[in-house]
Amino acid sequence: MVDIANRVHNHNWKIDPIVRSLIDNDFYKLLMCQSVFRNRPDTQVTFSLINRSKQIRLTELIDEGELREQLDHVRSLRLTRGESTWMRGNTFYGQRQMFRPDFMEWFENLRLPPYHLEKRDGQYELTFEGPWPEVMLWEIPALAVLMELRSRAVLKDMGYFELQVLYARAMARVWEKVERLRQLDGLRLADFGTRRRHSYLWQEWCVQALVEGLGPAFIGTSNCRIALRRDLEAIGTNAHELPMVHAALARTDEELAEAPYRVLADWHEEHSGNLRIILPDTFGTEGFLKRAPEWLTGWTGVRVDSGDPATGAETAIRWWQAHGEDPREKLIIFSDGLDVDRIETLHAQFRGRVKVSFGWGTLLTNDFRGLAPGDGLAPFSLVCKAVAADGRPTVKLSDNPNKAMGPEAEIERYKRVFGVGAQEALEVVV
Repeated sequence: MVDIANRVHNHNWKIDPIVRSLIDNDFYKLLMCQSVFRNRPDTQVTFSLINRSKQIRLTELIDEGELREQLDHVRSLRLTRGESTWMRGNTFYGQRQMFRPDFMEWFENLRLPPYHLEKRDGQYELTFEGPWPEVMLWEIPALAVLMELRSRAVLKDMGYFELQVLYARAMARVWEKVERLRQLDGLRLADFGTRRRHSYLWQEWCVQALVEGLGPAFIGTSNCRIALRRDLEAIGTNAHELPMVHAALARTDEELAEAPYRVLADWHEEHSGNLRIILPDTFGTEGFLKRAPEWLTGWTGVRVDSGDPATGAETAIRWWQAHGEDPREKLIIFSDGLDVDRIETLHAQFRGRVKVSFGWGTLLTNDFRGLAPGDGLAPFSLVCKAVAADGRPTVKLSDNPNKAMGPEAEIERYKRVFGVGAQEALEVVV
């Protein structure tokens, strides 16, 4: 077991770089990257860092030189032979050779493209531009770098004893959560905490705690490097990025309305089984399901990632029932802002009605609330999103208007095209 406090106290980033590998990334990014490589390799995309928690002034916490050093390190990474062997030969979701030879040859030679960094109004403007398959792989590393540099900034003046106590308290907090969760009969839970983790070492510790504490109820991790190192299942399917970019490329309202379904048609050709999970909330869940083609009702499940999670799940259940599908044979994955209380409530409400799984993120791998002076380690909402495709702005509506993004005029157009009416605004914690 790594002595995290000692490593933090004696930090040398050349020993502990924030991002350690090109597969220190979420599994869904690699799956989506292969799909983009196949279907839209020449699309030019811009990703941008967005800090929703404006009160966290990152330029006052994080040294620009350290940030550039870490980002430059990410650009130096290459896929290792062992990592390539794992991707080429491992079984994912019951399927061997998930990653095709042409994609693997490209990935083995990949170097992430340059970044652009500026300071503005207390925040870092960090952008990445270039071919979609290359640029999209910056999202998770960029977030991990910013989050861990913030953690390091808060911890840098603490002594070894103080750090030992802080991490002991954080470990006790995680274990108390584990003890509650293992009381839930039939629980299925995965680690989704890479993007806003406290640190790589802490995420790995949390995963080890779940392995020991939950046993078979812990089904895997989204982090590919940790999955490889710990011989765990790599977990993940697809994200909002795909429909956002495809929608931005639409030239008419009619093409726009069809864009989310064209994305899933491509996915349908490429994947089967538990990889056929619908993420319906990009432009509003209710409208998406109302207009969805019949073949989508046969997919394995739905991921609920914004808005009130119980409402989203009930909407999916009604949709399946209306189309003659048995919800008890379907899977609902909850993944938005989860912590133990919400997991317990949703598990009790939906177990037996559907198959239920949880993707536990920031409040697993970055719950240091109240443990540092001034609550300086409290998690905050930092994202890195595709903001343009071939020069056209992207839009995300979400089921929570506080998560909406894009130019105001385009947001209104998308609401009209997708029939989105009044929405309940919910606090975005993480």
